[in-house]
Amino acid sequence: MPTALQDLWQHLQRQLFPLLVDEVGELGEKDRQFVEVVSLLPLGSFLKPYRWKGIGCPPHERAWLVHAYIAKAVFQYATTEALVEALKARPTLRRLCGWESLSDLPSLSTFSRAFAQFAADELPQAIHEALVKKYCGPKLVGHTSHDSTAIPVPERPPAPVPQAPGAAAPPVLRRKRGRPKKGQEPPPAPPTRLQLQPVRSLAENLTELPRGCDIGAKKGSKGHMEYWRGYKLHLSVIDGDIPVSAILTSASTHDSQVAIPLLQMSAQRVQGLYDLMDSAYDAQAIHGFSRSLGHVPIIEPVQRGDWLPLDPAQRQRFGQRSASERVNGRLKEFFGGRTLRVRGAAKVMCHLMFGVLAITALSLWQRLC
Repeated sequence: MPTALQDLWQHLQRQLFPLLVDEVGELGEKDRQFVEVVSLLPLGSFLKPYRWKGIGCPPHERAWLVHAYIAKAVFQYATTEALVEALKARPTLRRLCGWESLSDLPSLSTFSRAFAQFAADELPQAIHEALVKKYCGPKLVGHTSHDSTAIPVPERPPAPVPQAPGAAAPPVLRRKRGRPKKGQEPPPAPPTRLQLQPVRSLAENLTELPRGCDIGAKKGSKGHMEYWRGYKLHLSVIDGDIPVSAILTSASTHDSQVAIPLLQMSAQRVQGLYDLMDSAYDAQAIHGFSRSLGHVPIIEPVQRGDWLPLDPAQRQRFGQRSASERVNGRLKEFFGGRTLRVRGAAKVMCHLMFGVLAITALSLWQRLC
């Protein structure tokens, strides 16, 4: 673990916690977790665009609002209204976030406007990337696990756009049935997303992925189909249960369609050795792209004609893939993954990323304990 993190841990335990106890009173377990998360986040450079420009009324301090939304994830407040009521009723939490008196606390509408601004600017994603690069980038990562989880939301999929009366229907290109004539070559099939992704940049691949709310389906642990309405969160998790990359897509997006963008994003942040994935990612393009990065792909094979099981050494390493499942479960059970009350992909991702930020920071601290 980097020396800078060890020094910060010693400062936190020996100086900051005793000082906070003298200043605001005894800290509970959740209070300490909140302080650990906030003390590790590199907020300074990301909050410069939100500073007062000298025109109009000075805005409320955005750093304190970021702290409040971190507290929402750590303390598992289901709504922003519940967060504001907790800040009013708990002086310790309010002072830890930055507000000394009750009169300094912003209104609920200010919280909502700030959250919408954070979501549009993808602020928690940028903070998470900087955090991962600072503390995980300098070291070599053994295993990177990739997986997705369902994100149900109280949102309806967009209605289809009605066709204007009298407007001509768009032409539908249909393949002519039957065998082509002698000497006539069949038209080439258009390239698939998996064929195009390896030659595209990360930004191009992310732009092309669907992000709208729709219906997702998957087979549960008991073999029954499960359906949900909303989105799907794709995570890359390294040893120590530290999430290093996150992508949000529509619920109907297959896991394999996001594998290469996840690999690209993770490769920009950490240097890994093994990519661990379940059978949903068993595609030749994903195998090849992982190897092109200098990684060793260990993917659960689909049982088809050329099926070969993982050898004992690969099977043993594949057991480390449970890290992504643990992080997905932790996000849903303890950091707001089940309490989404926002609509739209940008706000849903912002809500989830505050929880991912908390998990990342706490996992980094846990490696020192």
